[in-house]
Amino acid sequence: MKPPPFDYVSATSVEEALEALAQFGPDAKLLAGGQSLVPMLNLRLARPSVLVDLNGISDLDALRSENGSVRIGALARQSAVDGSQLVRDRLPLLAEALPYVGHFATRNRGTVGGSIVHADPAAELPLVLTVLGGSVVAASTRAPRTIPAEALFVSHFLTTLEPDELVVDTVWPAAPPGSGYAFEELAQRRGDYGLCIAACALTVRDGRIEQGRVALGSVTDRPLVVDVGLTGAAIDAATARAAGEEAAAAVDPPGNLHASSAYLKQLTRVLVERAVGRAWRNALEAP
Repeated sequence: MKPPPFDYVSATSVEEALEALAQFGPDAKLLAGGQSLVPMLNLRLARPSVLVDLNGISDLDALRSENGSVRIGALARQSAVDGSQLVRDRLPLLAEALPYVGHFATRNRGTVGGSIVHADPAAELPLVLTVLGGSVVAASTRAPRTIPAEALFVSHFLTTLEPDELVVDTVWPAAPPGSGYAFEELAQRRGDYGLCIAACALTVRDGRIEQGRVALGSVTDRPLVVDVGLTGAAIDAATARAAGEEAAAAVDPPGNLHASSAYLKQLTRVLVERAVGRAWRNALEAP
């Protein structure tokens, strides 16, 4: 398989990349890790007239702690983030989810920013960013803007980014004291996209949930935060089961080659129940 013909721009700075995007607009595609884009090119599902290679930009892969958040540069490789002690300490949910992202070889090339802006509803990193209430920083030849994750994802492979915008940073709120997290995914094979993915983020004060969020992917057209009534609750088996029921009622996944709609709703119910129960236990054990 060979891609359609395209012109090639190798950017060595953010400014060069933005100039190319401003010039070519929707006809340009950005190349970072290429783990999603290259197969799409070879299958002729993407036909850009210009490919803008970002790999020559040296300052977009940093990880740093800042103002209660962890900022991860858009070009940070998933394997580097997976091996980061900062991420394990401050972003336990991201650390738990990263091993589910593809395979070791693809994580070596795949980038955090690339996975997020690709906006696959079955991808793990967009879901984690959404449930944590994170955001992305988008640069352009105009003023940069910060886009909350819940305002970024529109539908399958569609975001609110403008054609001339480039995500340069991702911002992940760090775990506060008394927080607990859990990530659940079921796939036919490890490394495949999950039939359903669920994540839960809780903050517990005095034996009750002060803030609780559950988000779903794969059974929806984008990472979706669902209200399952966690705030003020103390989790036991019945409460976790009720949260799963609420989550299943909030989605209407179409059946596919691998699972019926009824099966996917049941899977949603089970994974959310597991995630809520485990996040609660983790919060109680947190320092």
